[in-house]
Amino acid sequence: MAEPKPARDCSDLSDFTFSWLLSYDDKLGLANVLAIIGLFYVAKVSVGLFFRVLTGLRIYIFSQLTRRTDFAVKYGGRWAVITGASEGIGKAFACELARHGMNVVLMSRSSQKLEKVAETIEKEHKVGTLVISVDFSRQDVYPQICNALDGLEIGILVNNVGVMYEYPQYFLDVPEKKLFDLVNVNMLSAIMSGAIINLSSSAGELPTPQMAVYAATKEFIDNFSRALAYEYSFHGVEIQSLRPFYVATAMAYGTKPSIAVPSAETYVKHALQTLGLSRRNTGYWSHSVQGWFQGFCPEWLWMWGASLLNDQIRYKVLRSRKH
Repeated sequence: MAEPKPARDCSDLSDFTFSWLLSYDDKLGLANVLAIIGLFYVAKVSVGLFFRVLTGLRIYIFSQLTRRTDFAVKYGGRWAVITGASEGIGKAFACELARHGMNVVLMSRSSQKLEKVAETIEKEHKVGTLVISVDFSRQDVYPQICNALDGLEIGILVNNVGVMYEYPQYFLDVPEKKLFDLVNVNMLSAIMSGAIINLSSSAGELPTPQMAVYAATKEFIDNFSRALAYEYSFHGVEIQSLRPFYVATAMAYGTKPSIAVPSAETYVKHALQTLGLSRRNTGYWSHSVQGWFQGFCPEWLWMWGASLLNDQIRYKVLRSRKH
């Protein structure tokens, strides 16, 4: 009968080494080494999650409670330029910036809609407005815009104008003009002192079937914004990329506002307060939670789910057109 092994004396700390990693029965200590690797990994994930939660609280919660930013003073101009300002997120940005005392330049194709927005803003917020009717699908519009903005002290530019699919479609089924507009409007409009807010989309985080071109152009805007943010950070220019999930606008195919899908007004009220705190975020707290879960989603599952959802949206839209 083998004698029992004597217990180790851990009272003398001066003799402490990492030999405890190696068990008596496993001379290689493989099981213990794997346990230590697992411990370090769990610690890394836990610390990362802790700081991510703190960052989320700072950007999405505390900013709403404590920040009262004078954007005109901070960004050196009393005018804000908003593209795609006739409705949806662009209109909401125009109204929110006006509420903060900034004059607003409204750009979109529909001059009639822009005039109505301008009239409402002037009446409710007592600020100046300038309406510029422009078709961003044309490449010769930028000299016209520069002439119209000449002499204005512009502090903030919101690049919101964009083109969306009429309904989800496979690439070869998308009309050629729609493809041209998706690329030119969504991408070229973002190539333009102060702050620049570029509206990207979380649809570009992973490949999105049946919205392939839209998702790709939004990913371009995000990468473009991040590169410019670094290049011009030393020149006092602040560039932010917003990556929302669904917002209840006309581009969301009739989706009703909810906690997961905020209205344009709710989204912008929260997103604007993140300016100066974060160069890249979703703009809204529940979208940040969705983005966190998206990070765990494998690409194949995302594409399968996106295809299933877009099949249903296309069926719904085409069925409503028949009636």
